[in-house]
Amino acid sequence: MNERNGENLKELFEQFYTSEEAEKAAQEIRSAERILRENPAPEPRMELLLGIEAQIMETVQHRRRRQRFMGISFKATAAAAVVIIIANVWMRFETGQTGPVVGIASLIPTAIWESDNIATDDMVLAFFTAEIEQIEGEVKTFLYGESGSGDAGVDELEMELMEIENDFWKG
Repeated sequence: MNERNGENLKELFEQFYTSEEAEKAAQEIRSAERILRENPAPEPRMELLLGIEAQIMETVQHRRRRQRFMGISFKATAAAAVVIIIANVWMRFETGQTGPVVGIASLIPTAIWESDNIATDDMVLAFFTAEIEQIEGEVKTFLYGESGSGDAGVDELEMELMEIENDFWKG
């Protein structure tokens, strides 16, 4: 500590203490600074630094994999939507319908049509709704990082999505 800072420190302490107490407190600060200068902090061990770097790399790779999976799933969803729209348009042209579809409501049974909850009355729809809710929960878990299963969970979720897509096109 240079002489000017030492005087300023003593003046500061004199606002709270007597002159002798202020000198003693300033002397304690100077001696503490001298001890810190004589004993610098040790450098961290190389193993510790390498461990921290490995953890950072693992976290970055996990985030990249998750982002890659989310990108793939969003693209797959968009592709499925395009396929459904194209199939719908193709079916309309095959049957010769060009106007709005009015006869579709007659395909749904009256009990389901009048129900308040169609998803629970139609078994196929209930199955797909449950599957979608399960996948939605798992995707949220991965997005918020609450999963402890790591890559195995991502692979399992991807396999479930592919299985559901196959079931959808078969059913």
